[in-house]
Amino acid sequence: MQIPLWKDDQLVFPDYDYVEKCDTTDIVRIQKVTTPFIEVYLPNRKNRTGASVVICPGGGYGMLAWDWEGQDFAKRLNAAGIAAFVLKYRLPFPIDGETDDTMPMRDAMRAIQIVRRQASEWELHPNKIGIMGFSAGGHLASSVGVHFDDQTFLEGVSDDTTSARPDFMALIYPVIDFGDTPNTHRGSRANLLGNDMSTQKKEYYSSHLQVTPETSPTFLIHTQDDKAVPVGNSLTMYAALAAKNVEAELHIYPQGKHGFGLALDKGRLAKWPNLLIDWIYAQSGN
Repeated sequence: MQIPLWKDDQLVFPDYDYVEKCDTTDIVRIQKVTTPFIEVYLPNRKNRTGASVVICPGGGYGMLAWDWEGQDFAKRLNAAGIAAFVLKYRLPFPIDGETDDTMPMRDAMRAIQIVRRQASEWELHPNKIGIMGFSAGGHLASSVGVHFDDQTFLEGVSDDTTSARPDFMALIYPVIDFGDTPNTHRGSRANLLGNDMSTQKKEYYSSHLQVTPETSPTFLIHTQDDKAVPVGNSLTMYAALAAKNVEAELHIYPQGKHGFGLALDKGRLAKWPNLLIDWIYAQSGN
């Protein structure tokens, strides 16, 4: 089941030919998203815990690794009694270096609103709704976690007053730092911000600089040999959370590189989903 995030008249696209693309060569890659929605995965009623997670696939804000970092993990959560909603979020439109960096955030916040508003219909708890993301999807998830109360993302496009605050976050080899540091994944930053590399924008989207005591409890996992998105991203985020006394759990594995997904062929790393599921159980009182 797929639920659109917006009505047609709430969507704005560039004037030039903008056509959604889906490549299934090895994994499912979606580019130029024109139909943002959440894909609903509900567990069997007999083992439903009431907890749910909005999943943000990664892809450097240039595409979505739809199955590898979305559908596959949704099924894993379902097996553990956790509902999952895979988010097909819009990617910034590159027009002569200008982008709309608000679209991914707008879609992610809207997804949480929809899940919370319809929680009773799906036999879910409205205060056990988390968000998780992989790589650039982790950047999006963390951005929602620190900016959930920024009303500018939804002003003028939605009059829904439902809270968009995630009750917990899971950040999987996340992009965090948008500054000029060795940790920065410049591809994700360039795709989201385009030509707007102002200090203000880079700091706003550096989630470790935006943590407050109200930031959601957070689970992080990374590998030490990640050359694409350095482990320093998770380390700085964990330090920022600890400094604000936000509950956080960090797991660092020595090997696994970037984009390991479920890590089914990665030996000891393959156990990481169990760590997250146990943590979600603890967060949701199960």
